[in-house]
Amino acid sequence: MSHTVMVEFPCAPGKGPEFLSLLLTALADTRAFEGCQLIETYVDHDNPDLIVLWEKWAQRSNQEAYMAWRAETGMMGLIGPFLSGPPRFLHLGSAK
Repeated sequence: MSHTVMVEFPCAPGKGPEFLSLLLTALADTRAFEGCQLIETYVDHDNPDLIVLWEKWAQRSNQEAYMAWRAETGMMGLIGPFLSGPPRFLHLGSAK
């Protein structure tokens, strides 16, 4: 069963478009990462400084390995100046 993650990136005022450009470039590596099944990018129409990712992974462990890799490569430090607060990660399961 796949694992779904929603990530909200609250950008500093006016930084959303620049952050989105950086993010879209980085997503090629994300899509190639083991276990990544889908990643979609959204911008809140009412707040262009709120960027949202919708991710599907083969397993939660794939997403966790990906996040560790991003931390090791320094990506988390690179995005920090664009954000007004920490990203919010929601690990979602089907409500049956």
